[in-house]
Amino acid sequence: MADSAFIGIGRRKTAVARVRLSSGSGRVTVNDRAFEVYFPTDSLRGVVLQPLSVINGVDKYDLDVNVKGGGPNGQAGAVRHAVSRALLKVDAALRPALKAQGLLTRDPRMKERKKYGQPGARKRFQFSKR
Repeated sequence: MADSAFIGIGRRKTAVARVRLSSGSGRVTVNDRAFEVYFPTDSLRGVVLQPLSVINGVDKYDLDVNVKGGGPNGQAGAVRHAVSRALLKVDAALRPALKAQGLLTRDPRMKERKKYGQPGARKRFQFSKR
């Protein structure tokens, strides 16, 4: 990995993340902002760094992240998916460790659409017998 970067694209709900993974010291920037500013809670930061912690590479790689769409949880999940995919391009031997943690599977859960003639996706108007 001599001065080369690996790109990974991840998705979760309506969020899409593009990650540029390169060798470095563990610096993470998200949308040209500091990692701690963009993901303010420890739980979101843990989700994002989970693939790197599985392979013990938190301080071996620099991440340059571009993410859009969705909310904080969806964006964190999309970044996690993208980092996992980029790590596969770095070394295919990491696949069993990442797959065992479920990091390579795209989470298919989406918000269900609202149906016409009804107040919500599943909710129905109150039934009146007479």
